[in-house]
Amino acid sequence: MSNNAGLFSSSLGRKYLMAITGLFLCSFLLVHLIGNVALYTDPVKFNEYTRFMSSNPLIRVMEIILVVGFLAHIIDAVLLTKANKAAQPVKYAMDKKNSSWYSRNMGLTGSIILAFLVLHLQSFWYQYKFGEVVYVLDSNGESIKDMYTIVITAFQQSWYAGIYVIAMVLLGSHLNHGFQSAFQSVGLRHKKYTPTIKKLGTAFSVLITLGFISFPIYFYFSQL
Repeated sequence: MSNNAGLFSSSLGRKYLMAITGLFLCSFLLVHLIGNVALYTDPVKFNEYTRFMSSNPLIRVMEIILVVGFLAHIIDAVLLTKANKAAQPVKYAMDKKNSSWYSRNMGLTGSIILAFLVLHLQSFWYQYKFGEVVYVLDSNGESIKDMYTIVITAFQQSWYAGIYVIAMVLLGSHLNHGFQSAFQSVGLRHKKYTPTIKKLGTAFSVLITLGFISFPIYFYFSQL
């Protein structure tokens, strides 16, 4: 136990933790995007998917793991950034000249994404759980909360649709750098594999960005 604690209190250990939690969050984003495709295809299926995600015991456990992973990712990022600046101030200054704006501002983009997540949870999760929600019929004729209308109503508001698109673009840039960095942190850095990992990271970030921003763009302009 003490060895594990020592590992994750070290700079190398924090990099491993950052990589593991980051890749875990990437998997969540992909699953979340796939589930949201039902917004285009079948409102009833989307409402049933939402009910399943909010009531299944296994999903509840995964939700707790997700929150813990997200918090660990944030805290670890703060600690790692402070440690890097304190240990290598000169090297850090040189890196700023030789790196991209996105890689230098992972903390900034991450903070904006976190602020958006709070708004996102308030608009959807909190509203679904504690707000006034209309009930509709599912495919079996049973009453079910109409999450579809909550989502569409939010996306048809220009201010929310705009914030959502901006947040997803920043998320894409965060993912593009973070994806390849995660694999490097766990030791998968080789001249033969690194170019492929970078291409996969770019493809994944583009998929996630375009996939999520398509929802507010489509539903906002569909009402005009």
